[in-house]
Amino acid sequence: MEINILAFGIARDILGGSQIQMPLPEGSTVGELKAALCSKFPAFAQLASLSIALNTSYASDSDPIRPTDEVVIIPPVSGG
Repeated sequence: MEINILAFGIARDILGGSQIQMPLPEGSTVGELKAALCSKFPAFAQLASLSIALNTSYASDSDPIRPTDEVVIIPPVSGG
């Protein structure tokens, strides 16, 4: 399946844009997506945290990804 990924902040910088298409096997989970992202873009492995949202809700590593899901990479957030 081909999924569309949206990215913000440093995640956008790592990807080289705010949106990419990424192939994943049918039935892949969020954890498998994170592993694929770290493999293709090693800078993701260096981040303190990396969260994924599916359809506007934070997802756990065991959540399955469907081709129609809105997938968003949420980079580490700092503030003051």
